[in-house]
Amino acid sequence: MDATLYYVHDPMCSWCWGYQPAFQRLKAKLPEHIHVRYVLGGLAPDSDQPMPEEMQQMLQQTWRRIEGQLGTPFNHDFWTHCQPRRSTYPACRAVIAAELQGQGEAMIEAIQKAYYLRAMNPSNAETHVQLAEELGFNPVQFSQDLTSEAVQTLLEQQLALTAALGVSGFPSLVLEVKGQRWPIAVAYQNELTTLNDMNDRLSWARTKAKVAGWISK
Repeated sequence: MDATLYYVHDPMCSWCWGYQPAFQRLKAKLPEHIHVRYVLGGLAPDSDQPMPEEMQQMLQQTWRRIEGQLGTPFNHDFWTHCQPRRSTYPACRAVIAAELQGQGEAMIEAIQKAYYLRAMNPSNAETHVQLAEELGFNPVQFSQDLTSEAVQTLLEQQLALTAALGVSGFPSLVLEVKGQRWPIAVAYQNELTTLNDMNDRLSWARTKAKVAGWISK
C-alpha cells in the first residue's frame, strides 16, 4: 500500500538542522512504498528589518540548547559577522528555484551549512546565488527564478499545504494513506521511534483497507 510521508520544514529552522542526521537515517530505512515529500513551512515572511535583539538572544539560546541536547554543530560567529533578519521566505524560494533544476535537497543542505557552519546570511539573495554557483546550477536561470511569479506561486501552494496538514511547528512529519493523514513522531535521536509510529498507522490503514475491500490481502 503506497503512502506519502510529508516532511514539513524550513531551511532556516535550527531544529530542522538538528534533525537532519536522524531524518537521513529514517529515509534510508523507509520501505519503497513510502514516498517522502518535502513541504516548505515558511517560518517568517519577507522583511528588510534587522532582527530584534531579544529574538537574537532567544535564537542563540536555542542554538546552544540544540548543541547540548543533540551535539549539533553551530558557528556562533554568525551573530557578529552578519546582520540577522527574521525572514525565511527568501531561503524557501531558493529551495524552490533549485527544485526547478532538480536540486532542491542539495540547496536545503547548502543553506543549512551556510547558515549554521559558514556564518553566511541565508536571508540574502546573494547567499543563495553563491550557493547555486557552488552547486553547479545554471546561475542565470536560478537568479531569474528566485524573483519569478512562478516560484512565488509555488511557495504559496506549499504554505497552503502546510496549513492543510495542520502543521504549526518545524520539523513535522505527516503520514498520508488513501486520504487519511496522521501526525508522526519526530524523534531527534532514534529514528526507530518514528518508524514504529508509522508502522502502527500503516497497520491500521491496512486493516481498514481489507475491511473496505480496497486490497485483497
